[in-house]
Amino acid sequence: MRRALPPLATLRAFEAAARHQSFKQAAEELAVTPTAISHQIRLLEETLGLRLFERRTRQVALTREGRELYPVLRDGFDAFSNAVIRISEKRRSVVTLSATTSFTARWLVPRVASFRERYPSVDLSLHASDDPVDFRTGIADAAVRYGRGPYPDLSSTRLMANRFAPVCSARLGLKTLDDLHHVTLLHSRWRHPNADTPTWRRWLDAAGMHSIDGEAGISFNDDGHAAQAAIAGQGVALLSLVLVADDLASGVLLQPFGPAIDGYDFHLVHPRNARPEVGMLSEWLLDAVQAAS
Repeated sequence: MRRALPPLATLRAFEAAARHQSFKQAAEELAVTPTAISHQIRLLEETLGLRLFERRTRQVALTREGRELYPVLRDGFDAFSNAVIRISEKRRSVVTLSATTSFTARWLVPRVASFRERYPSVDLSLHASDDPVDFRTGIADAAVRYGRGPYPDLSSTRLMANRFAPVCSARLGLKTLDDLHHVTLLHSRWRHPNADTPTWRRWLDAAGMHSIDGEAGISFNDDGHAAQAAIAGQGVALLSLVLVADDLASGVLLQPFGPAIDGYDFHLVHPRNARPEVGMLSEWLLDAVQAAS
């Protein structure tokens, strides 16, 4: 049978005071008064029938018995703390959101800290891929998809519309449509283009600019690279106004003229009867969209 131990509060007070060699610092750590620390240690000494500290002016020192007791308690409390951390980590939940590489890098990444602030007990994992995820694999809990929809057998929420327009660095000095004759067009290659794909050819037709070759210029297979080239002053890019909204707001990029042409919408999709964490993710994402609009 285990012998009855002194009250835990007295042991905590002693361990903290012994570690700091100070009742005052122990009190600050445990959020109590120095008087309370002194009282707990005196109670422990009375319970054990031993002196654990030598009280000196503005200083305390461990007695021989105190030095013998301290490392045992220190290691014990460290073990308690580590066990609690391990258990807590096992209970943490993770929610994984999949999105295209461009949407992840240019829209999600600048905003993910707010998810952590809102739901500190849930870890957010981002899965960047231009291939639609198969939820049956368990690789993601939800996904942001860019398309026309609908998405059969999935719960779908429209997040925001998407429009495309020319953007460039202010260093190029573009002001009128005619200025396009003197700059390089930056293209984003689409994996599965169709008549609705926002290409320079489609935009030039909408703008009535038939004298410019809509196929000439520099092509990228990633919107993010096209945006970086535009920021560097390498030309003018036809990009999603959603994905470059932060750059436009900061002045890193500017939209020198219109028109803007429509793209598809962004949707949040996930399996029906999803975990509660997916509901948290959905609420956060909808609020982030509203804040950005």
